[in-house]
Amino acid sequence: MPNYRRANVGGGTYFFTVVTYRRQRFLCDDDVRAALRDGINKTRQQLPFEIDAWVLLPDHLHCIWRLPDGDADFGKRWAMIKRFVTKRCGTRLKRDEWMNKSKTQRNESAIWQRRFWEHLIQDENDLNEHRNYLHHNPVKHRHVNRIVDWPYSTFHQYVKDGIYPINWCGGTDVDRRETFDI
Repeated sequence: MPNYRRANVGGGTYFFTVVTYRRQRFLCDDDVRAALRDGINKTRQQLPFEIDAWVLLPDHLHCIWRLPDGDADFGKRWAMIKRFVTKRCGTRLKRDEWMNKSKTQRNESAIWQRRFWEHLIQDENDLNEHRNYLHHNPVKHRHVNRIVDWPYSTFHQYVKDGIYPINWCGGTDVDRRETFDI
């Protein structure tokens, strides 16, 4: 079994990408969104963390978390969140034909990709680049032409807080190459 190296900085800020198994497109469904929200809240009660930014797309999500000082166990948090969503929505999303010996032995479902990708944020510039990447993702994947039109994102809070203008990198009359550099 491969030994994956993970960042391990207690109190760190991390960027994550979490993907559905076989890129199934259900994350924006009402029941899954509610289960994600409830799973995150329940997990945060036991293992606190702050959400800096978030975007939910049909087959994956990106987010930035800040962990408490001395705590680097984001893996346990993700396991709890994924397990919660699987228990809540697993009956509807169950795909027996995708279950294999390995998934069965590991007590996994055919809902989530086994692993996730994380990146330890290095500095303020790195944080801003990852926030921009995250918020631009619905346009990148052609779900919308304008970022403001994607409802499942912290972009709207960032606009409200004055961090982004309402037309940031997303109007059809905006040249994205000039406004977005990742």
